[in-house]
Amino acid sequence: MTDDLDALRRGLHAAPAPEAEARDRAMRLAMVNFDRLQGSTDPARSSEDRPTEAGSLNGVRRMIGYLTSRPALALTTSAAALLIGVAVILPVTDLRLPGRSEPPMATADAPAPMATADAPAPMATADAPAPMEEAVAEATADLALDAPAVAAAPPADGRLRMALPEGAMPAVEPMAAPLPDLAQAQRIDASEAYANAAPNPVKVTAEEPVSTFSIDVDTASWAVIRSSLNFGVLPLPEQVRIEEMVNYFPYAYPAPTPEAAFSTTVAVMQTPWNPGTRLVTIGIQGALPAVADRPPLNLVFLIDTSGSMEDANKLGLLKQSLAMMLPELRPEDQVAIVAYAGSAGEVLPPTPAGDRATILAALDRLSAGGSTAGAEGLELAYQIAETMASDGEVSRILLATDGDFNVGISDPAALTNYVAKKRETGTYLSVLGFGRGNLDDAVMQALAQNGNGHAAYIDTLSEARKVLVDQLTGSLFPIADDVKIQVEWNPATVAEYRLIGYETRALRREDFNNDRVDAGEIGAGTQVTAIYEVTAPGSESLLNDPLRYGAAATGTTEGELGFLRLRWKAPGIESSTLIETPITGAEAATEETRFAAAIAGFGQLLQGSVYLGDWGWDDAIALAVAARGEDAYGYRNEAVTLMRLAASVARQ
Repeated sequence: MTDDLDALRRGLHAAPAPEAEARDRAMRLAMVNFDRLQGSTDPARSSEDRPTEAGSLNGVRRMIGYLTSRPALALTTSAAALLIGVAVILPVTDLRLPGRSEPPMATADAPAPMATADAPAPMATADAPAPMEEAVAEATADLALDAPAVAAAPPADGRLRMALPEGAMPAVEPMAAPLPDLAQAQRIDASEAYANAAPNPVKVTAEEPVSTFSIDVDTASWAVIRSSLNFGVLPLPEQVRIEEMVNYFPYAYPAPTPEAAFSTTVAVMQTPWNPGTRLVTIGIQGALPAVADRPPLNLVFLIDTSGSMEDANKLGLLKQSLAMMLPELRPEDQVAIVAYAGSAGEVLPPTPAGDRATILAALDRLSAGGSTAGAEGLELAYQIAETMASDGEVSRILLATDGDFNVGISDPAALTNYVAKKRETGTYLSVLGFGRGNLDDAVMQALAQNGNGHAAYIDTLSEARKVLVDQLTGSLFPIADDVKIQVEWNPATVAEYRLIGYETRALRREDFNNDRVDAGEIGAGTQVTAIYEVTAPGSESLLNDPLRYGAAATGTTEGELGFLRLRWKAPGIESSTLIETPITGAEAATEETRFAAAIAGFGQLLQGSVYLGDWGWDDAIALAVAARGEDAYGYRNEAVTLMRLAASVARQ
């Protein structure tokens, strides 16, 4: 070691005087590298919109943010310039240690070769940046960490850029994609399946004056949309069911009279996205009996414990959600738990709801693993529900799953037929979805609709509280079965119309009077909202030419827009009741219906609707803000926040 140091010392003392030309060339190279490392092409991303969950990445961002600041770069690159100057000015042959064959260092005229296992990485030159420098640039781009940039005037595309010295290499263009810990979220839809259909078309009243559909109280689509936006991606069009978005929110509809199961409210307003049309909003408000008047509840938790449920936002969140629900049950209610994975089993026999410690202990013992014997679990849950049932009591199965059924009856048609037969026993089935990446929304929707229950998606504890606490009575205690809506439009006042949403709930005209045709249910205190867009004859907004040989309208009442009919059955009753209400066109719009219109517009923007014209994100946000009104639970404020988030993601 001493001999090596002595050789190095002799080499340094023997070094010739530096040449002026070499010194100048080295200093020019150092200044080019110094200038090139300053700034970036895009303005820095604000730290306010970064997710707080990425704790370790935030530390990396702060470190790189400091290292890429001007004072730090000035210090580090100045030191680098001095080292480069020394390396170039001094003859490198004199710096080699005896017995070592070192590759030459880079100069302005001779870039260094690529590094190997035995040779160090080359240094940067004006023409060839070093690999480490490229790696730092790529890492900075991946993290969307840009140093502040200043421009005299913003360019046409609105992005700020820094003017670079002549001949300097521009910085690598940063990626606009989400951070690495969120990038996986963009692929969560790959193995998911959704139940939806193409948006309803515009229909000509003279050709098809009657519109018929089943009501829908599901809300799963809104929570899925929120989950996608919080991942930083727009939802897929098939994930957007506009009626579920609109029905997610409570509205201040008038309560029904004491003897009625529900009331109807109609409102008419100019369409926000088309001044040549009008929106007709139909609202249904279910009666809310006193809690003391509700019958005893027999509840079977049917819980998916297959391997796909092992994530914290699946089985973990599921346990917390069901535990939150228990205090809302009365002591005389009963709870049983069935779990299914490779096979199904009874985890908890029917137990009084007042024995919370026993129920919570059974929930806590659940763990994920194995395949998904969903059909076997359903069969066992129905068997247990039948043993719990008594006259005057309500029996419900609450299926909590990510929707994956891969053992037993996995065919959706066979599953829905089985559930449809079982609903005739009086035991209804509702479905709660958890997690993303394996979510089978199509199966969940089919089971809930055929099981006379409703479908919801739980992505947060707040959503669990909304579904299982705030709306518990509406979810589990029906006041009307097989509720159908039919609107006959007056061709004298409505030339065209379209129903916004409810594509998966469409019924044939003749189904309305057929009491054997299944339809949706209304629970205690439940609200349902439907929106039509209608166009008057002669309007510039008409999309269809009039028929040359069209028949003249007959039997219409002058001035009426249409006629609303509702059919419904009292629970356990085979024959239906009919309610009829004229739509005069004079029904005034309210703050409630304007907010519903804003949500309907939001949904159409997410679907890429062709009916919105130039109406865009800012218009939807402005309408929602102006019509927020009373917002006791903060749902409407959240909607505005999600609209703004969607607008930002869509503009990237």
